[in-house]
Amino acid sequence: MRIYKVGGAVRDRLLGKPVTDIDWVVVGATTEEMLAKGYRPVGADFPVFLHPKSGEEYALARTERKSGRGYGGFTFHASPEVTLEEDLIRRDLTINAMAEDDQQNLTDPYHGQRDLEARILRHVSPAFAEDPLRVLRVARFAARYCGMGFTVAPETLELMRQLSQSGELQALTAERSWKEISRALMEDQPQVFIEVLRECGALKVLMPEVDALFGVPQPEAHHPEIDTGVHTLSVLEQAALHKQPLTVRWACLLHDLGKGLTPEEEWPRHIAHEHTGLKLIKAVNERFKAPKDCQELALLVGQYHTHGHRALELKPSTLLELLQSFDVYRRPQRFEEFIAACEMDARGRKGLEQRSYPQADYLRGAAIAARSVAVQPLLEKGFKGPELGEAIKRERLKTLKAYKEAASA
Repeated sequence: MRIYKVGGAVRDRLLGKPVTDIDWVVVGATTEEMLAKGYRPVGADFPVFLHPKSGEEYALARTERKSGRGYGGFTFHASPEVTLEEDLIRRDLTINAMAEDDQQNLTDPYHGQRDLEARILRHVSPAFAEDPLRVLRVARFAARYCGMGFTVAPETLELMRQLSQSGELQALTAERSWKEISRALMEDQPQVFIEVLRECGALKVLMPEVDALFGVPQPEAHHPEIDTGVHTLSVLEQAALHKQPLTVRWACLLHDLGKGLTPEEEWPRHIAHEHTGLKLIKAVNERFKAPKDCQELALLVGQYHTHGHRALELKPSTLLELLQSFDVYRRPQRFEEFIAACEMDARGRKGLEQRSYPQADYLRGAAIAARSVAVQPLLEKGFKGPELGEAIKRERLKTLKAYKEAASA
């Protein structure tokens, strides 16, 4: 039995980056031997075990053969005869196909260290094209490492194009896709993830609603970058620069989908794109089974982001409706995330990235003002049921009118 550290832990050590998760591969062992040493089995499809003390994952060296469609369409074979090189060749990228023993001696049969030094994301073997999930994974690695100068090898990009055209991407489950998408959106440069997917044709397959935004013009006076797709990438970039959470980044990606439905004869204006885009946002949410908080914020940002930009001009009654829509009284954090998404939208414009966004503080102040209305005095006056609701609404409206007057003074 020989044990090796493999994959990301080796890659990140060689890059000088912090190593978080460690994967181990065991060569020359059987399931029975692992169990006898106290390892606990967890793999449903192939032999993976948890270390009895550390809890880290140890997998028996294995080979795989394509047997069906999609990410799960593989037959695995694990036995003591499978070599380390045979195990490594089934991995996606050369930089992920290296191994180390306990003395840090490197096993690198597919020249991963050379590609690390050359800053290239390159597939290990033609078998790369058998797994559609790898299209998303490579785009995610591009988003993670582009700041260090990494690019996707042209021949790997070509295989990704072939996969995108093959129909295999449609075989991916929503859960697997979302796992890669959500991780990619939380990288330092998530816009690169979208760029790479678009370059290989995968964006058109996975998110045609986002792909349709490229080439759609907006009024230059408001959007110096003009192209709606370019703007969306810039908004996503700003969200990452400002360390926004996943909910905000997802909303930023989807906020302008309605502009892809505007008839060409109406360009560059996009009247009511906030409402026409809701069905598209809902479709993308459902396609990837995004978490509920991501779904809700994306729909709310899509519908109300222009309200956010015009916050200083809104009538008190419209402002109150906005606050009610977000349920700011019970869910203040969601409104804070809406404000953040609106600010990222405003900053995601060429040359305007540093412009101040006074709407943010104005909206926060409005929410505080509305929440300051006390219910107890109204109860003491005898209001109850629907009448109480109307009385609270009147008081909040009165408070917002005073707030707007004070802010305008």
